[in-house]
Amino acid sequence: MTSVHAGANPYTQLGSAYARAAATQPSLAGILNAADSANPPDSNAATNLTLSDAARARLASTAAEKDFSTVTSDARAALDALYAAAEVNGPIDADGKTTIDLTSLDRRALFAIVTNNGGKFSPDEQNAVNTELGNRFDDALAPATATAKLTGDFSSLYRTALDYLGGASGEEKATAAWSALRAAVQKGVHATQQDPTTAPANIANDPVAAYLARSADDVTTPTADISSVARKVRAAFDAQAKAATAAGKELVFDAGRKTGQLADLSSIDNRSLAAVSLNQDGLFSSLESFAARQALDSRNRASVLAALKQSQTSGDPTQLSLGILNAYSSMSAEERQAVNWTPAIRDNAIANYNSSRHILSMLRSM
Repeated sequence: MTSVHAGANPYTQLGSAYARAAATQPSLAGILNAADSANPPDSNAATNLTLSDAARARLASTAAEKDFSTVTSDARAALDALYAAAEVNGPIDADGKTTIDLTSLDRRALFAIVTNNGGKFSPDEQNAVNTELGNRFDDALAPATATAKLTGDFSSLYRTALDYLGGASGEEKATAAWSALRAAVQKGVHATQQDPTTAPANIANDPVAAYLARSADDVTTPTADISSVARKVRAAFDAQAKAATAAGKELVFDAGRKTGQLADLSSIDNRSLAAVSLNQDGLFSSLESFAARQALDSRNRASVLAALKQSQTSGDPTQLSLGILNAYSSMSAEERQAVNWTPAIRDNAIANYNSSRHILSMLRSM
């Protein structure tokens, strides 16, 4: 379990900022509805409002998204369900450790809790979620930090932080705290563009610098042993099989099967898939292990292809090597073993990165 330390990450600044900011944020749907009410369609008018495909897609997405009050109610219900399943009365025990696993809650739900939206959440719940949000930020930065240490290039670390902040919900982006964090990271991006070999210093509110300071001693969060991970996945598979049987179907792991209910591996994390693939304790069938290995391979291919696309669109050949290094750094030892990502892959990626950067430097100096 994770110990809760309020104030250990940038999300402690959020408070109730959303409550003050949300009222001033009109939605696209609201603006268009107001325009329609004020100016009903007129077939004789000289012009009519025409939305682009992108605008229509954005409007459809906005309309399909839950309103924040619903997100808040769902978050309240989710917490209560977690307490019931864990047979506890709150999120923190007498030793200050969390009693429930918050990984099933998405970032928007966590934001509703940490800001105590609607006054539905206790201080202990806010503190536990604050720690969870901080852990997610740290987890997002960890691979890029390891890569920065391997290459001596901190620019990708700040871009990773910028991407993470960009993934916030509209409610989170409406806060002054989010704006301050993003402005600080943007300064870090600019600084590392000028000198990628040095981590910027003295940037106010810089969450990346704070993370680097926390991780300076290379202290890692303890992880569950792989046997415990395997048992948890076994229970998840058994639950899916039970649900399939109740529906009169057989749970299958071969996508080519024309009958049966295909197992859902989408919510299973990579280390868990590695536990199934390696099958060190003999808990899984050969079909289950093969399916897990295929899922891992697919995710890794997608990661490498994303890095390749970034390299092509940016015109920066180093992005492919950085993407491979980030993928390598994000893997546990079991994941690397399952997909045969050896240290040689890491070393080749470092060599390719250094040679590409050297060539780019030569071209710029011509």
